[in-house]
Amino acid sequence: MTSTPAGLSTRDFRKILLIKLSAVGDVVHTFPVLNKLRRRYPAAQIDWLVSSPIAEFLSPHPAINNILEFAREEWTKPWRLTPLANSARLAARLRAAGYDLVLDLQGQLRSGLCARATGAPVRIGFGKPVARRWEEMSRKLPDEARKHAWQGAREGSWLAYTHYIPLPSLEVHAVDRYLAVGPMLGLDDGAADFSFPIPRAAADRIDALLDYYGIANAKLVALAPGTVWETKQWRREGFAAVARHFLQEGLAVTLIGSARERALCDEVAALAPGAINLAGETTLPELAALIRRSAIAVTNDSGSMHLAVALGRPIVSVFGPTYPVWAGPYRRADVALRADIPCSPCYLRQLSRCMYAHDCMREVTAEAVIERAEGVLRNAGAGVRVA
Repeated sequence: MTSTPAGLSTRDFRKILLIKLSAVGDVVHTFPVLNKLRRRYPAAQIDWLVSSPIAEFLSPHPAINNILEFAREEWTKPWRLTPLANSARLAARLRAAGYDLVLDLQGQLRSGLCARATGAPVRIGFGKPVARRWEEMSRKLPDEARKHAWQGAREGSWLAYTHYIPLPSLEVHAVDRYLAVGPMLGLDDGAADFSFPIPRAAADRIDALLDYYGIANAKLVALAPGTVWETKQWRREGFAAVARHFLQEGLAVTLIGSARERALCDEVAALAPGAINLAGETTLPELAALIRRSAIAVTNDSGSMHLAVALGRPIVSVFGPTYPVWAGPYRRADVALRADIPCSPCYLRQLSRCMYAHDCMREVTAEAVIERAEGVLRNAGAGVRVA
């Protein structure tokens, strides 16, 4: 193994595998690397290994030749015969593809094993955590953050790589962390390009849905109350207060999210009569089309937030257990709202593990979110691009 990229920047790779399995926000963060790879290797076959639920979102992207689906849920029961057989088939398929370059931006055991299974002569990923990088950070973060936050490739995945992405500092956004591979491969050093296609069918479906609810011509506010982590979730009463404010201002309010967030959005809608709950009614491409139509999105730290940033939409996001420097709206630090308390960020996922009554989110007021959202809309020229 080597950490030096000797000769890689001038090599003409022909078959490339990009590994980023999940989640939606992390996949969106990877689009700038994908788009730069396509510009650098216009004739190459570029495939993406991703978790099955996200495959539909990636499949229309013109920079991708093939989507390989990873059954992530099967890793929760690895001792059963079917997952073992499926993993063996995937490994055989990866080996047979003949990749000459693999870029693993997931950095976990399962992604490292997939990278190693390809047998590719060049396998690039992050190195193992280095303690001094944490000590060199300009901001002292709580001990809990050090226990749980990203510091490098995890679970021994670095053993699968032939080359490591140089990362001298941890004080970078995830997007810039991924783009640090650029000099190794001779990628252009231009601005991050998040562009991705939204199929016409997805846009048409959103047009029909908004027409059904009688808001086809309204300015939209998209609220995303849900998250995967319990601790990232701002209180539903806060989202309801934001919804009521914009409804009173004459805007239409949609509640967005996955099917598992439907009940939460129902509760917000009950507190804000007139808000329309679309959680679970859209696919990922349709969700992107809906966010693109919105004048502003108000979110937690979630996939919806990163979609809004990628689509260039105005946004306000509430942060608590996570660190906006690493995972906030990319290059939009002014729209991340947080309570500046000593225990945050902690990177704890379950509320039961929080010893401080979720103060990091509870102390963010609805009035502060509304004020910030109104300011963002004013700065965006009254927030009215409806595309």
